[in-house]
Amino acid sequence: MKLTADRIIDAGMAVFARTGYHGFSVRQVAERLDVHAGSLYYHVPSKAALLQLMADRVVRQAYEAGTAALAALPAQAGWPARVTAQAVALRQSIRQHPGGAIMLAGSPKTLSPGALSLMERLLATLAEAGVPPEHRGTAADTVLSHVTGYVLQEQSDPPAVPVDAEDVVALHRSFPRTVTTAAAHGPDEKFTRSLDLLCAGIGTLIRPPSEEPPAAAHRTHAPNGPA
Repeated sequence: MKLTADRIIDAGMAVFARTGYHGFSVRQVAERLDVHAGSLYYHVPSKAALLQLMADRVVRQAYEAGTAALAALPAQAGWPARVTAQAVALRQSIRQHPGGAIMLAGSPKTLSPGALSLMERLLATLAEAGVPPEHRGTAADTVLSHVTGYVLQEQSDPPAVPVDAEDVVALHRSFPRTVTTAAAHGPDEKFTRSLDLLCAGIGTLIRPPSEEPPAAAHRTHAPNGPA
């Protein structure tokens, strides 16, 4: 079968699911494809380039899922619902790939087209909501970083030492508020609640037109010269 970039990405995803980030290598991908490693470099020049292509595939799937989620919203849905729809779709897409959150964490640094598309759409949503330009980038980055971090926790390895019932009782005795809070909601509800909090915070940045400061307030006055 002809060696193509898509076949290499498929093999890379399968190897990554088994080895994780640190154990991943182009040589293992080549072995899975039953080819020499050198033949892969014609399509992908380095391990970093292959990881970028893999991350880009995950993010493009997330973008398509977000498009479907936005289309399913009622016409009157407000901007928080639109932000939440995009974030939920991203989380669900990342979770479909073992190690997907680690793979995705570095994609903005490599200027992944998929990651940039997610950011662009989220920025447009925030702009339509009325978030001031100087805050949009931080707000969008906070939402996307929160999703990635949340899934990183979900996809992390279980504790090396299992926690039994007695351990839970002891923890509850020492840290009652923390343990009670951790057990209060399932991961899906906890995630949507966290998005509610993020949107509530972002919402404080939005000012009605009547409350916008006059343009004169933004002018920089030159200091008075010597008398």
